[in-house]
Amino acid sequence: MTEMLTKETFLEKVFNYEKNKDWKFEGKLPAIIDFYADWCGPCKMIAPVLEELSEEYKGKLQIYKVDTEAEPELSAAFAIRSIPSMLFIPMGEQPQMATGALPKQNLKEIIQQVLKVEE
Repeated sequence: MTEMLTKETFLEKVFNYEKNKDWKFEGKLPAIIDFYADWCGPCKMIAPVLEELSEEYKGKLQIYKVDTEAEPELSAAFAIRSIPSMLFIPMGEQPQMATGALPKQNLKEIIQQVLKVEE
C-alpha cells in the first residue's frame, strides 16, 4: 500500500530538513515519493501503477504520496514545479527526481537501477 505523508510524517520517515542541512534519509527501505494533486489527470493515471508496484515490491520498497495542495511546504522544499513528480530515494545515496507520468516498465527500471531493488 502507498502511504500518505504529511509534513510531520515526512520529517519523521523521510528527511528532517528542519534539523539537517545535508540529505539524511530516515527510512529503512528505499523509497519513492509521488508528489501529486487530486485535480491532476496524469497523477490519477499513475496512482494505480504505484499501488501495483507497492504490492510487487512489498517489504523491499516503500512508496509514499504527498498531496502538493495539502502540503505546500513540502512541495516548496523540493522545488516541485510540475506534477506528477517522483523522488527516488536509494539507501545511502542522494535522491533523484523525475517528472511526468512514467510508464510502469520505466518505473521498474528505475527501481532496479537507481534504488537497487530486485523483484
